[in-house]
Amino acid sequence: MEVMKAIIASHAGGPEVMSLADVPAPDCSPDRVRVRVEAAGVNFIDTYRRAGVYPVEFPMIPGSEGAGTVIEAGGDVTWAAVGDRVAWTSTSDSYAEQILLGEGDCYAVPDAVASDTAAASMLQGLTAHYLATSSFELGEGHTALVHAGAGGVGLLLTQLAVARGSRVVTTVSSERKEALSREAGADAVIRYDRFTDMAHELPQEVRDLTDGQGVDVVYDGVGKSTFDASLGCLAVRGTMVLFGGASGQVPPVDLQRLNAGGSLSVTRPSLGHFLRTPEERAWRSGELFAAILNGSLDVRIGSRYPLEEAPDAHRALEGRRTTGKVLLIP
Repeated sequence: MEVMKAIIASHAGGPEVMSLADVPAPDCSPDRVRVRVEAAGVNFIDTYRRAGVYPVEFPMIPGSEGAGTVIEAGGDVTWAAVGDRVAWTSTSDSYAEQILLGEGDCYAVPDAVASDTAAASMLQGLTAHYLATSSFELGEGHTALVHAGAGGVGLLLTQLAVARGSRVVTTVSSERKEALSREAGADAVIRYDRFTDMAHELPQEVRDLTDGQGVDVVYDGVGKSTFDASLGCLAVRGTMVLFGGASGQVPPVDLQRLNAGGSLSVTRPSLGHFLRTPEERAWRSGELFAAILNGSLDVRIGSRYPLEEAPDAHRALEGRRTTGKVLLIP
């Protein structure tokens, strides 16, 4: 029996419930490919599952994103071959040396894109793509507020928005993150670490930057601590795109607030609903990799941890001490 290294979360809890272990390598079924993992992405959804916020069965191998090379293909597979370089965004058990992939979550990686870049761009890059093109279709003349502008999604979304002709205002928590956000193309950067009452101070600062109008769209992956302020930043008929809850989940909302705020809209999208067909997956990943190759999209890898240091990677992410993408390297 072939054995591989993997991170095991024994039960729901903090980062300390994860440890490196020897486990059986996966057996390749007829409709799957077996892949050597060369880089695995670390994302907030991994911490939610590990902590028990999202229900999963324990013990489990965390992670759902990565890139690597196909080392075995099932007999029914026609869409990939041994030696192909591939990436994925929503396949469980990614904190490991090997993984099985199905056709619906296997993306061809161009030869000129390194595996760590591919792993760093999948979940956050495809998220940024659907946010900029589908949840709200950004274009010339739009102004967007992007929370956590120096985070993985924030940096990519800012670049995509600017490329589409939109003005971007971001929020960050430090001088270093402000510099990174400006490098990505943000027109204005707001330091929320100096606020004492974000729900009132942020909307006022945003309106000062927009001639009193507010923004067309707010992209909010922070959730509970920013939601009220985000609504207050919107222009009449503005759209709130709530795509995560890094600070906790938003409590129930009185929908009359949307009317009072100016016929506002709120949407709560999820990446999987924007990758439902082969055509859509090919379109989004194709545009993403093309932007990387032509230099218009810079994928910033903030830190790389050896696989066994997954607990430290989670602590850094949850402690808001990261910028760009966090990777595990088996």
